[in-house]
Amino acid sequence: MNPNIRNFCIIAHIDHGKSTLADRFLEYTGTVSKREMKSQILDQMDLERERGITIKLQPVRMNYQAEDGDEYVLNLIDTPGHVDFTYEVSRSLAAVEGAVLLVDATQGVQAQTLANLYLALDENLTVIPVINKIDLPNAQPEVVRDEIVNLLGCRPEEVLTASGKTGDGVREVLEAVVAKVPPPTGNSSAPLRALIFDSIYDSYKGVVAYVRVIDGAIQRNDNFRMIATEAGGEVLEVGYFRPKMIQAETLQAGEIGYIVTGFKDIEQCRVGDTVTVDDFFEQKVVSLDGYREVRPMVFAGIFPKEGNDYERLRESMHKLKLNDASLTFDPEHSAALGFGFRCGFLGMLHLEIVQERLRREHGMEIVVTLPSVAYEVSQTDGRQLVAKSPIELPDPSRIASIAEPWVKVDIVSPKDYLGAVMALAQEKRGIYTNTEYLITGSDGSSRAVIHYDLPLASILVDFYDKLKSVSSGYASLSYELSGYRSADVVRLDILVNGDPAEALSMIVYRDAAQREGRRVTERLKETLPRQQFEIRIQASVGSKVVASSRIAPYRKDVTVGLYGGDATRKQKLLEKQKKGKKRLGKGGRVDIPPEAYLAVLKR
Repeated sequence: MNPNIRNFCIIAHIDHGKSTLADRFLEYTGTVSKREMKSQILDQMDLERERGITIKLQPVRMNYQAEDGDEYVLNLIDTPGHVDFTYEVSRSLAAVEGAVLLVDATQGVQAQTLANLYLALDENLTVIPVINKIDLPNAQPEVVRDEIVNLLGCRPEEVLTASGKTGDGVREVLEAVVAKVPPPTGNSSAPLRALIFDSIYDSYKGVVAYVRVIDGAIQRNDNFRMIATEAGGEVLEVGYFRPKMIQAETLQAGEIGYIVTGFKDIEQCRVGDTVTVDDFFEQKVVSLDGYREVRPMVFAGIFPKEGNDYERLRESMHKLKLNDASLTFDPEHSAALGFGFRCGFLGMLHLEIVQERLRREHGMEIVVTLPSVAYEVSQTDGRQLVAKSPIELPDPSRIASIAEPWVKVDIVSPKDYLGAVMALAQEKRGIYTNTEYLITGSDGSSRAVIHYDLPLASILVDFYDKLKSVSSGYASLSYELSGYRSADVVRLDILVNGDPAEALSMIVYRDAAQREGRRVTERLKETLPRQQFEIRIQASVGSKVVASSRIAPYRKDVTVGLYGGDATRKQKLLEKQKKGKKRLGKGGRVDIPPEAYLAVLKR
């Protein structure tokens, strides 16, 4: 095993400069030439560049000539920062020995800084704290250094400073990685064991597995097997990332790279599985721990806009699942929308990204139902069920009790906004736990971490936007599932011209049903296109209508051609038009466009 290998990743809150600092690493080590260099080069998707956020983890190998005269192989994994992509971060951390904890010099420690730090400490990784963006005019590196020292318990001189934009401090960070991150441990002569931490599907090569080799070695034409799925075959190609795939002769213990499996069946390769030699049963190879099973937070239905696109959607979902291990989906049928999938996501941004990737990467036109959380329902006959959509909720007469998921929420905010933040949490049915203050130098406590217990449903759609609003953009949010508690909720049905719009049904608190029904009916009134007949929009709980609205029909002046005669001629034409519109309204079907679903979704 090469003792000069260092495997590490960059972790931080969203928009603290991870990808920009990674750009400077690639430039400084000469991994990418100036001609090929572009901003955020490790963000491979157009969607990542447009939004300015990292969605997918991305590995890259760099060769670095250190000050001690030795050349080191640095395997870096760039990770996302948003709370919805925490699973990507946890998979990256399991494949490395060290983590660079990046903190913005203008913003200080944020919610995801804390969350990602705890993930790294759980993996017993070596943490190297770095203050980024020191070149900005409003940077406060000394204040942020005090925060990090109090958070980690390290010495002030151990906190490095850098600028991903100008390249200041990049060499010092790389030297710290070489000096502090331990080399990988493993046995080069033992049977092959490699952890799959990510994978993609290539139309020509089949499934490509991203692996961290723990023991042994693997090369082209070797026979391999997956321990969990027991699928196997011959290795078509091995290599590493710079950041494009570069073919290599072999992957040794401690290295990070890829294996071209040639699998066409996507289910044969799973993230967290262990790749080993073909005769692992005889050699008694023990599988690696893999990853904890991720639990979806948000559920929504995804249906093809055209019914005959279901098979294409299913294939697209499987390919997306290979590249996004936190996505879950099961077949679902709706009387209004046909065949589709009930999908589980880690949050609203995750749902939005999946929707956009299906449209861009796979050319799918889809309808997404309103998101909901999973409710545990106890029925009067003693049976239990999990309702992931409003349609799955039984008749009220058969429900004994309903429990909803709650989350532990950590909100980092300047102390000046504590009152507004706490008022927002109380409005969302939150239960206060406690407040911790971050010490920031001689001026005392300027920011705090507020801990709340909140229903997951109440923070789904607009909580983050309102939090940013009441804190003037300074507050940040992190949450994790804590358990289930009893809830008084009902199903709110939306009827358009008497026909239930299943995609718009939602589960709401009983005392908020009328307010929510009024909001939805008014929003639909604004977005549904007018027809030649009157459109009635109603919101109902069971058989009781709690809110309603109407869209007036288009009206043609049928009397424009009359010339003379008494008023009965005009009246006769108007009555005939009225009867025609009434007859048209009875059989008239209203197509709800995707914009209407999105309008209801955005509160």
